[in-house]
Amino acid sequence: MSAGAEDFEGVAAVVATYFDGLYFSDTQRLRQVFHPRAQYVCVTDGTLLYRDMAEYFPVVDARPSPASRGEVRRDEILSIEFAGPVTARVALRCAIGTRLFTDFLTLILLDGRWQVISKVFHYQEES
Repeated sequence: MSAGAEDFEGVAAVVATYFDGLYFSDTQRLRQVFHPRAQYVCVTDGTLLYRDMAEYFPVVDARPSPASRGEVRRDEILSIEFAGPVTARVALRCAIGTRLFTDFLTLILLDGRWQVISKVFHYQEES
């Protein structure tokens, strides 16, 4: 299904805010992009890590931001795909500390704005 330029721009704007939220450990920004019932999921170490937003935001609040540590930003959108006019998926990469993350964000267009409803990710440690 094809999407209009405004759809790509809207999704890309959400991802830009997401990247800023991670880089500055800013949950106010992250609250702008995540639906309140979004899921956060990872199995990198072989066990299921599942958080809802009430569990995820305090983790972000508690960690020193990459910006405060002077880390160079390494974030990029790999792809944006649309399943229809109200559903999108973004593949992206970003780094926090010694971890390089590959995230799959699923977004929905609800209440007139794009929102992340799920984040499923994998990370690898860099040396």
